[in-house]
Amino acid sequence: MTNETIDYREIRKRAITPPGLGHEQLAALVDDAQQQGPWALIQVASKLRYARFGSAVRLCSIVPGKLGGCSEDCKWCAQSAPGLGKPAQHTRTDEIIQAAREAKQLRAGYIGIVNSGRQPSRNDLEKVMQAAAGISESGDVCKSGNSGNIREEDKAGAPRVCASLGSLTPEQANALAGSSVVRYHHNLETSRRFFPQVVTSHTYDEKLATLQAAKNAGLSLCCGGLFGLGETWDDRIELALTIRDEVKPAVVPLNFLVPIEGTELGSRVPITPLECLTVIAMFRLAMPNVDLKVAGGRESNLRDLQSWIFHAGATSIMVGNYLTTAGRSPKQDQQMLNDLNLQVVNELPEKSFDSL
Repeated sequence: MTNETIDYREIRKRAITPPGLGHEQLAALVDDAQQQGPWALIQVASKLRYARFGSAVRLCSIVPGKLGGCSEDCKWCAQSAPGLGKPAQHTRTDEIIQAAREAKQLRAGYIGIVNSGRQPSRNDLEKVMQAAAGISESGDVCKSGNSGNIREEDKAGAPRVCASLGSLTPEQANALAGSSVVRYHHNLETSRRFFPQVVTSHTYDEKLATLQAAKNAGLSLCCGGLFGLGETWDDRIELALTIRDEVKPAVVPLNFLVPIEGTELGSRVPITPLECLTVIAMFRLAMPNVDLKVAGGRESNLRDLQSWIFHAGATSIMVGNYLTTAGRSPKQDQQMLNDLNLQVVNELPEKSFDSL
């Protein structure tokens, strides 16, 4: 398929018809976006997004369960970089519960507890499950959306608990699934081919094994990537297809590198706003049914084009601060959503593509 023969109506139909678009088709769309601008690609991604999810949008927030003390060598991360990494520090349970209260005030549907490190120790795991239970017992979150003695007015907008703790054994995944944690976040970051160029302390197969263990335990999955590491467009397309065909998560977070001085990738030039929008639109066409979340790097990489992420296919954003970088003010994000007439929901609706 060459650029001159791209029929975007046909592309739209193929995107929603199993098995979906393949590498060659996605590569042609990206090539066309680079040569002609991403507008045609964004337009078809926007149609898919609004046909499937309407004006609904979802918010999520994160809180560190443990910061620093990381043994891994991810080249973009300040938590393990020589001279930047700090000794491990756990967040107190009451502080995590307070973060859940604040997430609820922001109308976030999920609160993610994120730990640094390769894999949680028994103590790490117990602390996370204790915090998740404390959130549930406080009435700030409920696992099913309508359990316990939570008042009806407290159920509305109550965030559910997600965990991001690194590699898991099947036993650890089962323990989490038996607690108040309902979702597991574990990014593949990039393609299998490019991964060893930015991480050598753990493998791609270890990541896939963790995702499978979490899925087998009954946890919902959140799995995406980080862009601007030096990867090619082929790497980005391969990542999208691996996530779609092998992982099959409910949520796909898209992060854009914020270079941090002192890390190995600290001198990289961030990708442009239009390139970010092309990434989002390509992922929407590759996975029309998933919750596509724009997370880290949104503010600094997209700048004045942040509101365009929804036209490019995004259905959710992270609100509040990140782990080692600050986010935009919640008031600014709420104003953006109001201006776009988007409706914040806890869970996205399940609509068909019949309106296309």
